[in-house]
Amino acid sequence: MALLPSMRKAAATEAAIEAAALRSDRFRQQREPDWKRLELIVTRMEKGRLRRLSDADLLELPVLYRTVASSLSVARETSLDAATLGYLENLVQRAWFLVYGPRTTLLAWLGRFFGGEWSRAVRAIAPELLVALTLMVAGTVIGWLLCAQDPDWYFSLFPAELAGERVPGASREILREGLFGNDGQPGLSVFAASLFSHNAGIAIMCFALGFAFGIPPLLLLVQNTTMLGAILWLYAGQGLTYDIAGWLSVHGTTELFAILLAGGAGLHVGRSMAFPGDQSLLEATAAAGQRSAVVMAGVVLMLLIAGLLEGFARQLIDNTETRLAVGGAMLAFWLGYFFLLRRIPAGSETA
Repeated sequence: MALLPSMRKAAATEAAIEAAALRSDRFRQQREPDWKRLELIVTRMEKGRLRRLSDADLLELPVLYRTVASSLSVARETSLDAATLGYLENLVQRAWFLVYGPRTTLLAWLGRFFGGEWSRAVRAIAPELLVALTLMVAGTVIGWLLCAQDPDWYFSLFPAELAGERVPGASREILREGLFGNDGQPGLSVFAASLFSHNAGIAIMCFALGFAFGIPPLLLLVQNTTMLGAILWLYAGQGLTYDIAGWLSVHGTTELFAILLAGGAGLHVGRSMAFPGDQSLLEATAAAGQRSAVVMAGVVLMLLIAGLLEGFARQLIDNTETRLAVGGAMLAFWLGYFFLLRRIPAGSETA
């Protein structure tokens, strides 16, 4: 008699398993034709056999995808067998890439990106770029004026680990030695690498913190360029303004332009959140984020180019006039690319 409860429990469990198996079989029988048809279309497309697909197959692909995705949802809700779930998950994932995945090759994407998409995205945030440029100029002036008023400000604005011998009171000879005849000297290379790393971090943070209504990028742009003002003040005090401008311009026109774009992208996202206009907050933020992401993809490239210029060109070129020519040429190139290039391949318009 004591065995009756356990026997009844075992019988109930077995009945439940049989019912679940029956339900799974019935579910599969009712919907399996759509699964098989979608699998056939997906397999042929993955193998590049598009000629074996009819127009009806291509038109039916998104419909079948949604049908099978619905089947997967039902299968999960009703806890069907693991084999059916695994099959449906794999099929839905494969179909998703064909229905919603990218339809261009990497080369085609690069052609569209450099052929106008990047420059168009930069022009779209032109108001924010003007604000960012104003802040950068203001930060430079503030850094200069603070140091001119009290040289101790220099140590607050310019990181000690980057300064080395470049401090108030340094002689003209010491400052000039840091600008010329330094090919292969490790000290200057470390300084250049540290400065590049610092500026790259500022560029990334300007964009990443834009979601906070654009306030952090405003502060970062001013804070970063006060350092530029401080170093310009230091060299100007020894009559080396022309030389330091040439030393900085080789990579600076590209690197500072990248920071400008990153700051503008961050401000664009922040402005869209604070003032979405006729759009909903989510719609405005999504559109601004997409546009700014295109800008930032190019900023990464600009930072890489700036790093190469800083690591090689500036050290190999040892006279101010040539340095200014290189820096000016890079600035002219970026301005021309962003604001004169208007061509966008057909079908590549972005929001």
